[in-house]
Amino acid sequence: MCGICGELRLDGTAPQKDLLLQMCATMRHRGPDDEGIYIGKNIGLGHRRLSIIDLSTGHQPLSNEDGSIWIVFNGEIYNFLELRPNLERKGHRFKTKTDTETIIHLYEEYGIDCVQHLRGMFAFCLWDEKKRRLFLARDRIGKKPLYYTFSKNSFLFASELKAILEDAEIDRLINQEAIHHYLTYQYVPSPITIFTQIKKLQPAHIMVVEDGKIKMFERYWKPEYTSKTNLSEPEIIESILEILREATRIRLISDVPLGAFLSGGIDSSAIVAMMSQLMDKPVKTFSIGFPEASFNELSFAKTVADIFKTEHHEFIVKPDALDILPKIAWHYDEPYADSSCIPTYYLSQMTRQHVTVALNGDGGDETFAGYERYLAYKLTSYYERVPRFIRDGIFASLSLFSESSSRRDFIRRAKRFTEVIAEPKERRYIRWLSTFSNSLKDRLYSDEMKERVGDIDSVEILAESFKRSGTDDLLDTLLFVDTINYLPEDLMVKADIASMAHCLECRSPFLDHKLVEFAASIPSNLKLKGRKTKHILKKALSKILPESILNRGKMGFGVPLSFWFRGELRDYAEELLLCKKADRGYFKQNEIKNLLEEHISGRVNHSYHIFSLIMLELWHQTFVDKR
Repeated sequence: MCGICGELRLDGTAPQKDLLLQMCATMRHRGPDDEGIYIGKNIGLGHRRLSIIDLSTGHQPLSNEDGSIWIVFNGEIYNFLELRPNLERKGHRFKTKTDTETIIHLYEEYGIDCVQHLRGMFAFCLWDEKKRRLFLARDRIGKKPLYYTFSKNSFLFASELKAILEDAEIDRLINQEAIHHYLTYQYVPSPITIFTQIKKLQPAHIMVVEDGKIKMFERYWKPEYTSKTNLSEPEIIESILEILREATRIRLISDVPLGAFLSGGIDSSAIVAMMSQLMDKPVKTFSIGFPEASFNELSFAKTVADIFKTEHHEFIVKPDALDILPKIAWHYDEPYADSSCIPTYYLSQMTRQHVTVALNGDGGDETFAGYERYLAYKLTSYYERVPRFIRDGIFASLSLFSESSSRRDFIRRAKRFTEVIAEPKERRYIRWLSTFSNSLKDRLYSDEMKERVGDIDSVEILAESFKRSGTDDLLDTLLFVDTINYLPEDLMVKADIASMAHCLECRSPFLDHKLVEFAASIPSNLKLKGRKTKHILKKALSKILPESILNRGKMGFGVPLSFWFRGELRDYAEELLLCKKADRGYFKQNEIKNLLEEHISGRVNHSYHIFSLIMLELWHQTFVDKR
């Protein structure tokens, strides 16, 4: 696991070595073990290394036999040992035992189609001296990030946006459309970034810079839901266990200590169960909790740890955890408001004290339909069958209830359900995912902000994914949308940044593309059966996990923000969001004040809105004010 960067000069001049060194230094947390620079005629490549495999000869940048091809690589290729013998038979000579060198020889053999042979997580840049070609690629799911910018004189890329900002010539013009989208999704969606001049390479994409031009290729992979397996249900169950076990086994390849995140949920528990079967010593497990009982899963994690006799470690997150928010804002490069980044940050910090690699359960919900919102969306199809005049009557009745009603929580949810129902199907789902609704944005935005972004509907970003799903099946469409959007843009960003902030590598067996592809071939009624989410996965895991874990309620990885912003962190939120500096022209400050008062009074739960605004302000203080 590493940090990569580079500069291709388009004006024929030499690359700036000092700039490459500065870019590498900015990403030292990604690779504390080694640093490497390659300088060619008009190309410069930089690398920071976290040593995981082949500790002695894995130095990068790395070249082929004659030095005509160079690579910087971030990630892990889990099938490199399988690929190597065939390449050797074809005459390729290896000088290291790394997975990195495998990519070079695959490129020599297959060109840019080499990505089709890779099983793992990756972002890499390869320089072909003979063709004067720069070739960049990201893995199928989007576990590893890659930013780039293109100007008149140069092309720059890096694993982190802040590394690109080391170039003083980069324009830091803020992309206000990105802020508009961020408020909807809690992240800035690819390919745009918070800065107008800088872009993100999207998951499962490759790009080539040749003859001074960028050529972006179509997505080279996506899950396909149209072709369904003919296997019987018992055969599907055995296949799930077999593929998951294999995906876990190949992720145990490491020359450094490894362990596992353990929440006590189904997915992480399944990975720990698999690891305990495959390893010849106790699994090191790591869990995190909160003082608030309704958010604390430690008892479930302890149950699993006891069953599989793991070497278990726990950590409690308290409200003063928000003291690290400025540091989190720096690490995440862009405004990012998934509050579970806080426990993930602390979990990674604790875990790194014991191991260098941690397996996790990420991807199980998107692959096997684990979110309750899938069930809610299914219920809307039943609600649609109710005659329209009855539905309208229900909505009118609900509108009579005030927020002060003794049943306001139920009424509020019911109101939202009936409001969402009125939307077209694709927009309906996105409304459930949204943090700030269009109406709330309209209430908060300044006149200037409305003029700049008022005609842009953030919902359209995900609406386009519905059209690309290739299936008419309701659930499969939602799984597709989450797999190519929510998963890489939110969850993978959270995991990568939080773990790499502490020089920790995370691996996700549920996101092995072979498992994702097989799960896509399973009929949707076996994933969401009646009101039971993850039906087929739970049946498969019943062979290795106890009923108490399989049938427990889903908690997610939430943070008790609502309590914190009404208690210990009330002053913190008010001081940060209502100070003079925070008036940056995006919002009406009096409406921000009203929003805070509504939350503190208990009339409305604005905790996620407040957290999003806090992270946006902290980002400005970090990257705009301090520069």
